[in-house]
Amino acid sequence: MLRRDDLMNGYIIWQDTDLFCFGIDAVLLAHYPSLRRGDNILDLCTGFAPVPLILSAEASKKGYPVRISGIEIQESAASCARRSVSENGLDDTVRIVTGDIRKAGEYFAPASFSLITCNPPYLPVGSGFVSENDSRAAARTELSCTLKDVVSAAGRLLKMSGRFAMIHRPERLPEIFARLEEYRLTPKRMRLVQPRVHEEPTMVLIEAVRGARSSLKVEAPLIVYENGSSYTEEINAIYGRNTVSGGDADRQS
Repeated sequence: MLRRDDLMNGYIIWQDTDLFCFGIDAVLLAHYPSLRRGDNILDLCTGFAPVPLILSAEASKKGYPVRISGIEIQESAASCARRSVSENGLDDTVRIVTGDIRKAGEYFAPASFSLITCNPPYLPVGSGFVSENDSRAAARTELSCTLKDVVSAAGRLLKMSGRFAMIHRPERLPEIFARLEEYRLTPKRMRLVQPRVHEEPTMVLIEAVRGARSSLKVEAPLIVYENGSSYTEEINAIYGRNTVSGGDADRQS
């Protein structure tokens, strides 16, 4: 079923609830990298395009001209994304491509982006529950692309000194660092995301730079909830709210 949701930044987003709906991980990812004037941005595994829509809104606030592309393998999700782009009047800023990131070179020129983002499937094939819904399974499990596919695409498509921002699971960090090194992407910033202060992190935000010298800044953890189910002040600020009850901090549903 198609659903029209408010992104609370002046934009709307269309989603198909029979497929999957974006979660807080996409919102955190969209707010993690620093935008620069004239950025040419690509969002891998874009889904319904929440990251391009949020990045476009943030760039507009700053008065930065940017170009944003999103690539999504499922046509049904890409179609919703294009509908959102058009309804928000962003056809001149955001372009959605239906395609496989493993063949990204067929759609985009090498070394052509200054910023690439990705909220990829978190689970390797063979680990954890796999939904009977193919679209939801693909959103969670590496059925259509692996971590290596994602990092490889970023490595090929980023300009020298370009940034790659990704959100993932902390337990995959050893593999994440190994893949980044393999494709000459140097981790420069990392921030763990914890549901609550005394709970273990469930997500990690990473920003890497192509061809940079080795030097990693580990930032203070991002806490999602206060005691109970209310968002912290920082999460409220990210959502552009003053106060709000808790929501879904899990992977796309």
